[in-house]
Amino acid sequence: MQTALVTGASRGIGRATALQLAREGWFVLVHYHVNAAKAEAVLAELQCAGGSGQVVQADLSDEHQIMALFAVIDALPLRLGAVVNNAGTLYQQTTVEHLTVERINQVFALNVTAPFVICREAVKRMAKKYGGEGGAIVNVSSAASRLGAPGEYVDYAASKGALDSLTIGLSKEVASQGIRVNAVRPGLIHTDIHAQGGEPNRIARVQHALPLQRGGQPEEVAAAIAWLISDNASYCSGSFIDLAGGL
Repeated sequence: MQTALVTGASRGIGRATALQLAREGWFVLVHYHVNAAKAEAVLAELQCAGGSGQVVQADLSDEHQIMALFAVIDALPLRLGAVVNNAGTLYQQTTVEHLTVERINQVFALNVTAPFVICREAVKRMAKKYGGEGGAIVNVSSAASRLGAPGEYVDYAASKGALDSLTIGLSKEVASQGIRVNAVRPGLIHTDIHAQGGEPNRIARVQHALPLQRGGQPEEVAAAIAWLISDNASYCSGSFIDLAGGL
């Protein structure tokens, strides 16, 4: 058994991914920032299904807390085999002309800087040159990185574009070290991130513009993440799976 770290695992895509990986035999670190009760509920759910894991808290916009998170990983008797950079944030829908530097910096701190630091620390534990046995990293990007999210979240879209570049560059740096790096780009998925952006019913408003005519489910994204981590994707690195209903 190996350890899989799933950031932002107390809800949405992170929750579905934690449960999926637990079903596939991983020891899952269920990361959360604020809502301990939800994270504990996810852990209880995966344990009831026969899985195993542990809850871990950290504010990923703080490098010191990320280092403390990896200290927890280092104390485990199981090696780190997979990382899912799922945690992310967005703010109220607006246009670029109304963005503040504070908001831009907050979005990039969690959506870009945190995955960079987490990838850095993961590589130090997975790479063959450091005595590791390889592993897999999956970054949760967004279809917004391709589409720009005009009139809504251009800052969020830009941060996911940066995450795409991280995926491509890092995949080439660490391939020889036994580490595969890929990403998924979800589109309109039924999670509460839409309420966070100020429009809880956003999917109902725009889903008819999608070729598949519906929003996606977190479990559909989790299945793609789990495949990218698995040995079935052993020849896949630097790649993206778009889960956007054909958009």
